[in-house]
Amino acid sequence: MGPEPSRHRIGLVGAGIATSLSPALHTHEADALGLTGYRYDLIDLDVSGVPAESARTVLRDAVAVGYTGLNVTHPCKQVVVAALDELSADARLVGAVNTVVVRDGRLVGHNTDHSGFLAALRRGLPDTTLDRVVLAGAGGAGSAVAYALAAAGVRDLRIADADPARAADVCARVAAAFPSTRTTPILVDAIAGALRSSDGVVNASPIGMVGHPGTPFDPDALHPGLWVADIVYRPLRTELISAATALGCDVLDGGQMLVAQAADTFALVTGIRPDPERMRRHLGELLAAQGVPTLLEESR
Repeated sequence: MGPEPSRHRIGLVGAGIATSLSPALHTHEADALGLTGYRYDLIDLDVSGVPAESARTVLRDAVAVGYTGLNVTHPCKQVVVAALDELSADARLVGAVNTVVVRDGRLVGHNTDHSGFLAALRRGLPDTTLDRVVLAGAGGAGSAVAYALAAAGVRDLRIADADPARAADVCARVAAAFPSTRTTPILVDAIAGALRSSDGVVNASPIGMVGHPGTPFDPDALHPGLWVADIVYRPLRTELISAATALGCDVLDGGQMLVAQAADTFALVTGIRPDPERMRRHLGELLAAQGVPTLLEESR
């Protein structure tokens, strides 16, 4: 049995997460659904001075003090796997976890990055060509995005990462799960050349987020006709998305994936399906209140 429907204490485990919008997104939706006992906290490793390698201990300690579910973000999505008692099919496939549900004292890992990106892609870029795609980033989130792209029907997927061995590993695992998708690891320096014959590109690296400014590759490599997706949502309008928008490219901002994965996580930890459209509207309100330009509706 899971937690009682009226009592949920959720935490987000990660580093440098002070500006995360997840607490506001979750608690607003809980209020709308009448879940008065819903609480969402930040467990920031930077604030506590705990290294990412100790995230598995942080997870267990959180459960010991009463957390009923946890979100996991950069850079802990792969580290925490060893701390769990069970993995969902998606988490096992991807090799990374972003949601942990506590059931009868057992920690069960899920991956809603996978389902969230797939839902965001289908909603935000419904008619786009998916034959040849380049993916920058093969970490926990990048691995999930790679599987989602293969599931969406990408025929030729090229994956680059600062750690070439990590890119090669994700390619091998995606190829085993999706034989019809040709996967090729490439060097980060080779992204620009690969984009010349590609339909789209996804940034699933931390580059572009608060604390990691810049772009994952030279934006001069972008060209009209290329669709561009970024899973970074702090800020929503990353340098990559801004450059792509200026060229007239179809874009998918990180807010789309944020809402989709948050909705899936909410359902897992409460057993209640939220309203993604309401969550999407609320995200737009949060960003507007911060004076942040939003592409949520422009990129539909």
